[in-house]
Amino acid sequence: MEAATEAQVPQKLTNKGQATRARILEHAAELIYTNGVHATSNEQLRRAAGISGSQLNHYFPTKESLVLAVIEWQAERVLTFHRSERFTRFESLGSLREWAGFYIAYERSCQEGCSLGSLASEIIRTDLDVRAELANAFEQWRDVFREGFERMQRLGRLSVEADPTRLAHLLLSAFQGGMLLAQVARDIAPLKDALGAAIDHVQTFVLESVTEVPRE
Repeated sequence: MEAATEAQVPQKLTNKGQATRARILEHAAELIYTNGVHATSNEQLRRAAGISGSQLNHYFPTKESLVLAVIEWQAERVLTFHRSERFTRFESLGSLREWAGFYIAYERSCQEGCSLGSLASEIIRTDLDVRAELANAFEQWRDVFREGFERMQRLGRLSVEADPTRLAHLLLSAFQGGMLLAQVARDIAPLKDALGAAIDHVQTFVLESVTEVPRE
């Protein structure tokens, strides 16, 4: 849809313009997370980002264009992190455990929850036409795991009986649900238990000859 294209591919900007746009998006994401979409006003955003009304209108002429760009910005941060070499493309059980361990050890998980999940839960309740963009962001995230499982199968590390898409949905659902419960309880245990159970299920499909020793 045209609005999404405009949000995802802005007109060519100078370095200064790119920095200004990024600053607006960072503050918009924080305000929407804290106050909600409808309670986030242009005036609040202008003050937080240190910009004028004309600057805000130049980059984001409508609230929908701003929200679409915030979704893209937040999703890109999550996807870039998951596609990094840190987790070696999720080609092994060890990389999944390392991924889970990162969030379990992250001291702000209980306070912040999932940045993209929290944004989605807030935006999905509005009348803005952004559901397709949210769905696409989560599909790309799921596909990071799905592609990892498919590579594991090609490498002979995962049984062909495993369904990569179902396992990917399981991991992402465990992460989202665990994060929410951890945030509500201010206790990391729900996230630790949810991810542990999901990865243990994945392990049942790992071929015995390449079964890895669980990390401490």
